[in-house]
Amino acid sequence: MSNDELTTAGPWLQKAEEMAQRATCTRAHCGAVIVADNTIIGTGYNSPPGECEAERRCSNDKTLYDRKVTDKTCCIHAEQRAVMDALRTHPDKLAGATLYYVGLLPDGALRCGDDDPRLYCTLCAKMMHEVGIATFVLKTKEGAVSVRQDEYVGSSYEYHPHKHGEISGVA
Repeated sequence: MSNDELTTAGPWLQKAEEMAQRATCTRAHCGAVIVADNTIIGTGYNSPPGECEAERRCSNDKTLYDRKVTDKTCCIHAEQRAVMDALRTHPDKLAGATLYYVGLLPDGALRCGDDDPRLYCTLCAKMMHEVGIATFVLKTKEGAVSVRQDEYVGSSYEYHPHKHGEISGVA
């Protein structure tokens, strides 16, 4: 990102980080804001559906799930919740919008670096594509990374947990 874009992204990433701090997932705290015309049109954080504790499965062994299950988390993703929020309040502004995302570990540290593709979720990528979000901005340890929606979709399919020494990817 250029310095001007980074300066512009700063407040939106700060708001996404504030959303991440509201997350209730025990494995990761993620936050997202969707911005159009310099206005937040949707916000989200990861937690079980409806904040229902009965739906929490954060500590389940994901290797026991059928391999055809593509999302082994119990939580609604921050990006999904932000898109749903924007669809309720500003559906006409989603096309061309930017989604800003921050992923934190439970201790508050950033989850990823520039080269960490685990945060490119195919479910979120498809949802972003369907509603017309143009750009994904991710806060990393190295700074902000801006990814065009079409690049995000491609990257979301490239992550293979077994190639990275994991049994299942982090959602």
